[in-house]
Amino acid sequence: MSWRKYPHPILPFFVYLCKPVNKNSMNSRDKQILQIALPSIVSNITVPLLGLVDVAIVGHLGSPAYIGAIAVGGMLFNIIYWIFGFLRMGTSGMTSQAYGKRDLPEVVRLLFRSVGIGLIVACCLIILQVPIRQAAFLVIHPTDEVRQLATLYFHICIWGAPAMLGLYGLSGWYIGMQNSRIPMYIAITQNIVNIIASLSLVYFFGMKVEGVALGTLIAQYAGFLMGLALWMRHYGKLKKYLTITKYKLRITGSDNKAGSIWQKEAMKRFFQVNRDIFLRTLCLVAVTLFFTSAGASQGVIILAVNTLLMQLFTLFSYVMDGFAYAGEALSGRYIGARNREAFMNTTRRLFVWGGVMAIVFTLTYALGGNAFLSLLTDDKEVIAAADTYFYWALAIPVAGIAAFIWDGIFIGATATRGMLVSMAVAAGCFFAIYYGLRPTMDNHALWLAFLAYLFARGLVQTLLSKRIFSIFEQKQV
Repeated sequence: MSWRKYPHPILPFFVYLCKPVNKNSMNSRDKQILQIALPSIVSNITVPLLGLVDVAIVGHLGSPAYIGAIAVGGMLFNIIYWIFGFLRMGTSGMTSQAYGKRDLPEVVRLLFRSVGIGLIVACCLIILQVPIRQAAFLVIHPTDEVRQLATLYFHICIWGAPAMLGLYGLSGWYIGMQNSRIPMYIAITQNIVNIIASLSLVYFFGMKVEGVALGTLIAQYAGFLMGLALWMRHYGKLKKYLTITKYKLRITGSDNKAGSIWQKEAMKRFFQVNRDIFLRTLCLVAVTLFFTSAGASQGVIILAVNTLLMQLFTLFSYVMDGFAYAGEALSGRYIGARNREAFMNTTRRLFVWGGVMAIVFTLTYALGGNAFLSLLTDDKEVIAAADTYFYWALAIPVAGIAAFIWDGIFIGATATRGMLVSMAVAAGCFFAIYYGLRPTMDNHALWLAFLAYLFARGLVQTLLSKRIFSIFEQKQV
């Protein structure tokens, strides 16, 4: 199918969506998608359990200050690690392309480059831990007791940065290698270790916040070491590309020449890709934090309502991120292999699965959303107030489907500039709509702005997808 006879590749893409497919090909593509998506969904769901376990433990220690300390400390680390999430996403896209090309030396370079940069960033965080904590407290303003306990928690858990950022690189690499099962095993193991270690330190050794922090720290390093051990077991054969000369780690390419993992051109591309993802993440964090802040400014009831309704978005995002990860791995693989037909089949099936998930979540929320909210709170005033805004939450799956699917495809294609542009435009829409309508719509303006933000991300990426489709028209270099 030629794209050149159409004025824009968006048109043939939607023509392609309606094109009949071979059943065997469809089943094969669906199987590939689910093999990556399902373990990724399990991994995503287990991530918040680390924080929930900590809160559950300190919640029985007799003082609300302990809960406040864990909440403040956990929020700080969520933001820090969220900002450096580019280490996972950038690695995933570039690794999947190298995998598609069967360029195993480059696959090894990407692993060591990503993990190495993650460890360097982690060391910087440890060195700068005091000013980072002080700057955070200037914004959060905790009480003196919470500040003291949160400081203790922060200065213990910050030492887990090398494990967490190193694991980001490993997880991105595994997904790029079409293997999302290992990150799932790691996530489950971390939760088990965290529960055992934290309970033991608190109830058998008499520790309090410091016991919970140490339990989290132990779980983080257990996950990182497990990631390394599983690499040795399943990918140990790739060690043949490694050579050490004069205390320097070098990778032997297909031409039998050893090169540094810090090659100038490769590093330039690595930082270009990750710079765009980093800036995109800053925009995402800004919108997310502002949403919470804007709700809080309208009173405790509205803050509670928005927090509860956002749980519906969070659940949807856990599932859709799994399909986005599948998009990262498979689209990058087929772009690397220059297999346009497989790429288009995969893209189509990803959007089909996204559509199915949007329908399922919309119907589930419409039929059981109020019951779910009742599980989270028994405050009748909050539940009654939530009914006023519930229809906005029902629109989340439909508004967000394209953004999630395109994010995965753009990462796999390393078209990160398009991701940054779409996020910047969407963030601009969010703030413009909110401030424009706030005087007359109050909290409804906030939700309308958020839905417009989700929709705009997907729309702009659709318009910018020409760059991805044109990759297959370019000559192989």
